[in-house]
Amino acid sequence: MLRLTLFALLALPLLAQDRIATLQLRVSTDHADWRYAPGQPVRFRILAVEDGHPVTGLKVTYRIGPEMLPPAIDQTVALPAEGLTVEGGTLAQPGFLRCIATVEKNGKTYRALATAAFQPESIQPTQTDPADFDQFWAANKAALAKLPIDAKLTLLPEYGNAAANGYHVNLENVGPGPAPSRFYGVLCEPKAPGKYPALLSVPGAGVRPYRGLADLAARGIITLQVGIHGIPVTMDQSVYDSLGAGALSGYNTFGLDHRDRYYYRRVYLGCVRANDFLTTRPHWDGRNLAVTGGSQGGALSLVTAALDPRVRGLAAYYPALADVTGYLHNRAGGWPHMFRAAEGPASHRSPDKIATSAYYDVVNFARRVKVPGLYSWGFNDETCPPTSMYAAYNVIPGEKKLLLALETGHNNIPEQVAAVQSWLQNFLQTNP
Repeated sequence: MLRLTLFALLALPLLAQDRIATLQLRVSTDHADWRYAPGQPVRFRILAVEDGHPVTGLKVTYRIGPEMLPPAIDQTVALPAEGLTVEGGTLAQPGFLRCIATVEKNGKTYRALATAAFQPESIQPTQTDPADFDQFWAANKAALAKLPIDAKLTLLPEYGNAAANGYHVNLENVGPGPAPSRFYGVLCEPKAPGKYPALLSVPGAGVRPYRGLADLAARGIITLQVGIHGIPVTMDQSVYDSLGAGALSGYNTFGLDHRDRYYYRRVYLGCVRANDFLTTRPHWDGRNLAVTGGSQGGALSLVTAALDPRVRGLAAYYPALADVTGYLHNRAGGWPHMFRAAEGPASHRSPDKIATSAYYDVVNFARRVKVPGLYSWGFNDETCPPTSMYAAYNVIPGEKKLLLALETGHNNIPEQVAAVQSWLQNFLQTNP
C-alpha cells in the first residue's frame, strides 16, 4: 500500500507538466529545384507541424502572385493535418511566382513562403543605360582623384588579435556639395612581414559601428571594412541608433531628384577611395584586390568592381539597388523599392528621380563588370527580390558563378557563408 501511495505521489508532477512548442509552418513547391517553364503550372504545399507532428484545427490564409505585387489568389481555408496542396497558376514569361501562407495559434501569427522560378536566366532589365553613363562616372572619378587620400590611422589594439593589427581609418572623399567629406572604416593587417592580397568589405544598409575582419587578416589578407555615412565607425551603438532614426532615416532616397546630389554618389566614390588607400599599403602584394558584401554591400561590390579596374574579383550576396524601375513595368524592383508606390507621400515616381536612378542602378554597373565574381542568394528574398537580382546577373559580361540557397530570404545559412568565404580566400591567395 505504501509503495502504491509513493508511486502515485511521484507521478503527480509528471501529469501536471505543461507542454509548449514552436509551430513550424512550411511552404514548398512540387518541383524539387523550384523551377518551371513559362506556362507550366505550379502547385504549392502548405504544412504545419509541432514537435515534428502535424497540427490540427488550424485555418490557413494563402496568397499567390508575382513576387512583391498584389496577389492573384487570396484564400482562407482549413489546413488539414496532412497538409494542403493548392494550385498556384503559372507565369507566361520569365519571373517568380510566390505563395505566402499564414496561420494563427494562441494569439501568434506564423508565416512562411515559397517562390517558384520561371526561366530566371532569361529575365532582362527594365532599367535604361544612359548614353553618358561612362562619361558621368569618369568625370566623378577624376574629381575624386584630385583630392589627397589624407589617410589618418588610429591603432585599435582591441580590434586586432595575436596575428593582426586593427586601425580606425579616416580618408578624404568627395562631399555631397563642393566641400570634401570623410570616409571611415576599420583596417586589419597581418602582423607578420610579407606581401598580402587585399579585400574591401562594403556594408549592408543601415547605420551601425564596425569591428573589422581581424580573423581574415590573421589568415593572410589585408582587410578594410568600411561604413558609408561619413562618420566614424567606432562610436557607441546609441549614436548610430539616433542617426538611423533621425538625420539618416531614409538616406537611400536623399537627393534622388538630381544625379549630382543623390546620396550614393559620395558612397560609390568612397568605395573607390577606400581602394586608393588599400593599394598604397606597403604590405599589399600589388596585384590581388577583391570586394565583398551583402544587400547594399552586394550592390556596392558590383559598383566598385565596375568603377575600379584595380579590382580583380568580387563576391556579392543578394545585391540591392538592382533594376529599381521594375515596379514601373508591373514587376518587382530592387531595394529600396523607391518606385513601388504609384502615388501618395511614399511615391518617388517623378521623371527626374527615375532619370537619376539610371546612373546608380546596379544593372548598369553589372553591364560593365568584367572580372570573375561569385554571387549568392535565395528565391524567398523579399528585400532584394530575385527578379531584380537576376536582371543584373544576366547582363554581367565577366566570368560569373551563382550559388543558390533556394529557401533563404534576405539572410545567409552557414554552408553558404563558408562556401563564399572559401571562394574569396582561394581567389585572393592563389592568383599570381
